[in-house]
Amino acid sequence: MTTQDMTTPTRGDVLLRATDVTKHYPLRADGFSRHRRTLRAVDGVSLEVRAGETLGIVGESGCGKSTLGRCLVRLTELTGGRVEFDGQDISGLSTRRLRPVRPGMQLVFQDPQASLNPRRRAGDIVAEPLLVHRYGDAAAVRRRVAELFDVVGLSAAHLDRYPHEFSGGQRQRIGIARALATGPKLIVADEPVSALDVSIQAQVLNLFADLQDEFALTYVFIAHDLGVVRHVSDRIAVMYLGEIVELAGTEELYEAPAHPYTQALLSAVPEIDDGSDASPRERIVLTGEVPSPVDRPTGCPFRTRCPYAREQCALERPRLTPTASGRSVACHFPLAG
Repeated sequence: MTTQDMTTPTRGDVLLRATDVTKHYPLRADGFSRHRRTLRAVDGVSLEVRAGETLGIVGESGCGKSTLGRCLVRLTELTGGRVEFDGQDISGLSTRRLRPVRPGMQLVFQDPQASLNPRRRAGDIVAEPLLVHRYGDAAAVRRRVAELFDVVGLSAAHLDRYPHEFSGGQRQRIGIARALATGPKLIVADEPVSALDVSIQAQVLNLFADLQDEFALTYVFIAHDLGVVRHVSDRIAVMYLGEIVELAGTEELYEAPAHPYTQALLSAVPEIDDGSDASPRERIVLTGEVPSPVDRPTGCPFRTRCPYAREQCALERPRLTPTASGRSVACHFPLAG
C-alpha cells in the first residue's frame, strides 16, 4: 500500500532534521514609521525526528507551531535554515524536484471541515493525491481509496458522499485517509483533534496510534493541549514566540519541567484525583501579555513573564542547550537538569 520505491528507514534513525529553520514575514511600514518591520513567526528552530517516533510540539496560540509544521514539509518556504528528509536536503528544491519527495511527507490539517473541498465527493478527495502521483488506472485508484476508507474506519458506502454529510470525526478520518494515500513515512498532524468533541478526540487519537503501528509511521504532532500530547508523544518540544525553549522525553518533561514556561503550561493541565497522596501541582498564573513577534524583548523572549527572570535574562538570549540528562533547554537558570 505505497506509491513509493524508497526503503523504509530503520526505527530510531533520523528521518527529519531541521537546522536553524526560520520563517520571517516582512510587514509594510505603518503610518508612523518609514522602517519596514518583520514578523518572526519561526526564529531559528533546530530539531530531529527519528523514524517510528512521535514528536509533540506544544505552545500557546501564535507561538509558531503550525508555521513550523508547514516549513518542515515545505508547504511554506523557509526564510533561512535547512530541512533534511530521509537523508536529502529539501530546503532549496524547486517545485519540480520536490514532487517525487512529496508522497513521503504529508499533513493532516486542523479543521476537517475547511480542509475538505465541499464540492467534491469524499472518494474523489482521497483519490486526488493518487491521481497527481500517477498511482495507477481508474480501477486501481478506486480500489486503493476503498482500502483507505476501511483502514480509517469508514465504509465503501461513504465514497460518494459530500463532506457536509459527515460528522466532524468522520471528516477528519477522510483527511487522514487522504494523508495516507501516497504511503508516507512522515505525517505532520497540525492540531488534528482540537476541533473535535472530547469523546471523538479519543477515537481519532487511537486511530493515529493504530496507524502508526500498522504502517510504521513517524509523526510530528502539533497541539496546544498538553494533556493530549502526553498520550501520543515520545518526546515533546515546547515552543514560545517562534523558538523551542525545551525539548525532552515526555515523562521527563512532565515529571520535572526545566523551563519556567513549561512549568507554567503544565500547571494548567487538569489533574485527576486518583486517591494517591501525591500533592497536586501548584497553579502558576503568568502575568503580562505575550510579546509580539514583531517587537520581541531583548535577551530571553520569555523574561517579561518569567517569575525567575534576572538581569542576565535581559542581556543575553539563551540558546537551546543539551543538559546532562539529555534534555535540551533554552534558559540561563533551568529548574531541572
